[in-house]
Amino acid sequence: MPASITLARAVTLALVVAPVAAWASQFDYSIYGSVEHSDNITLTDSSPISQNVFSPGINFSYAQLGSVFQANVTGTLQYNDYLGHQFSDQTQTELAAQANWTMLPKRLDFTVEDYAGVEPVDSLASNSPENQQQTNVLSLGPTLHLQFGDIMRAQIELHYLNSYASKVQDFNSSRGMAAFRLYRDLNPTDTVSLNIESQRVKFNNSVATELIDGVDDNVATPNYTRDQIYGRYASTLVHFDADVLVGWSKIDFDRAPGDSKPLARATLGWQFTSRNALSVTGAYEFSDAAQDMLLQPGQSIVNALSENPTDFIDNPGGGISTGNLVIDSEVYLEKSLQATYTYHTERLQLSVAPIYDKLSYLNDPTFDQSTRGGTVSLDYHLRPNTTLTGFVNGQRQSYVSLQRTDKTYRYGADLGHQFTPHWSWHVSYIRQLRNSNAIAQSYHENEVYFSVVFRR
Repeated sequence: MPASITLARAVTLALVVAPVAAWASQFDYSIYGSVEHSDNITLTDSSPISQNVFSPGINFSYAQLGSVFQANVTGTLQYNDYLGHQFSDQTQTELAAQANWTMLPKRLDFTVEDYAGVEPVDSLASNSPENQQQTNVLSLGPTLHLQFGDIMRAQIELHYLNSYASKVQDFNSSRGMAAFRLYRDLNPTDTVSLNIESQRVKFNNSVATELIDGVDDNVATPNYTRDQIYGRYASTLVHFDADVLVGWSKIDFDRAPGDSKPLARATLGWQFTSRNALSVTGAYEFSDAAQDMLLQPGQSIVNALSENPTDFIDNPGGGISTGNLVIDSEVYLEKSLQATYTYHTERLQLSVAPIYDKLSYLNDPTFDQSTRGGTVSLDYHLRPNTTLTGFVNGQRQSYVSLQRTDKTYRYGADLGHQFTPHWSWHVSYIRQLRNSNAIAQSYHENEVYFSVVFRR
């Protein structure tokens, strides 16, 4: 196993098992087994392959909130057994872990974050079993806290970051990040801060290059430095919360032209009645695939044991889904906006979630893309222990340089029943279609899932 994965798992495991006395009351898990039938598992436009897949797995979560140690860990371990023996069996891991050790109370902390997932090898190709890889991003380091009276404080952070992909080697990197943050409490619910960050990124497989007319002739994966300065406002009220930051960001590549742009990110949430809620998230910032795997301001770890029936939209078998990031070393300017409206009663929940995202790559425009789409989902409790869920998802993705447009549609339904306090079953159907102007990239597929879950 590669060193980065070994280190990440070893550190996370050590932090999780440290407070053994609290383990029993704060560790939860569910064990599941799902059987999937797909009539086109390689998502091809010709010669589709029908396949049955048996996927046993375990979802787990761990939480600890103490004076010395705090942790929030959630994850999934899954084994995919392709019963037709036309593909190699796979073991996949999904993990989101945050742990903090208070070394000196109110003075010095040591923080570890680790995020593992499954992403495509080639984002332009269909999501077949052979087009998947394991990824991991690890962040660790100390944070020094300074207190200036009752309403002002500061912190200094020094973090080491490591990114790893099992197949795309250009993604692998080591990073050092330093940050200074100055906070001021306006009142018990509102805080403003000044943030200065600098990150140095070095890729493991960087290659020697030559200068042509003073410019590097191979700028696909140059090492770089990213500097950011921004102000941030956070407010948490009973029915409204806001997290807004505005500033400036600069990228300096080694032996290649850099760039600088305004930086903005905002997350707003409003529960305007007891049954209606709206959240909006937007961003204008430099980013890359490794950075997108880390949690951003306003985000939180999602519990793998969530009871939300709409989880099956992304995880129809109850386990791990493949992401949609372009796994490489490229830096891009991201412009994104997404919203989620929910309406719920005692028996029904309606969700509408439109999304817009545009990526402009700084060095290589091949993957410049824009995405528009959205999802509508509906959950209805037929009985207290029986839920019917349906969804429709549509997405239009355009690649400017490639002159390629993909229109993808997914819709499906799930019936779930909790027949004992610990046991439940689900049966699901999903159909997806893609119309693409790229050769051999259109497809249609029908998927049927049956899963049984034991929850601790």
